Amino acid sequence: MFCEKAVELIRELHRMSDGQLPAFNEDGLRQVLQEMEALYEQNQADVNEAKSEGRAELIPSIKLRHCCLLRNQRCLTAYLYDRLLRIRALRWEYGSVLPANVRFHMCAEELQWFSQYKKSLASFMRSLGGDGLDITQDMKPPKSLYIQVRCLKDHGEFEIDDGTLILLKKNSQHFLPRWKCEQLIRQGVLEHVLS
Repeated sequence: MFCEKAVELIRELHRMSDGQLPAFNEDGLRQVLQEMEALYEQNQADVNEAKSEGRAELIPSIKLRHCCLLRNQRCLTAYLYDRLLRIRALRWEYGSVLPANVRFHMCAEELQWFSQYKKSLASFMRSLGGDGLDITQDMKPPKSLYIQVRCLKDHGEFEIDDGTLILLKKNSQHFLPRWKCEQLIRQGVLEHVLS
């Protein structure tokens, strides 16, 4: 049946929750493109036949195949665009370094796009103010400037603004400035301890 593979790509994205990125379905994409190529070639043959032999009865089937081509095109565009929106959201959630399990689900072109987006965002943040401004911090307004955190894995030394070095060892707890440890919380090194 026409357009089933393209609609299945959309359903695959719809099944995943918003914060997740499913594996890139290169095989499904290739099948849809092959279907589009076959539809286009059949249309070209029927158009040539309709013009040369004056067969008007071919026009409805030509229109149907053309509508299928357009639908497949819209589905592929929606699939790729939704994946890019999810990848962009992952940059804001995880920072400039994506976890390996997320990178595993991305194709080479998506990794390249992520790298370019990361560079563009970094360039924009450097242009703000004198020393730049990290707009990825404080995604939600903080209730306090300092928070209690627990280290989930050994990370090594961590320097805060006053020059104090803190050794982040597994299961150690610290009272740190929120803005200094928010990135580490997103990366899974620290967790916010709620009282």
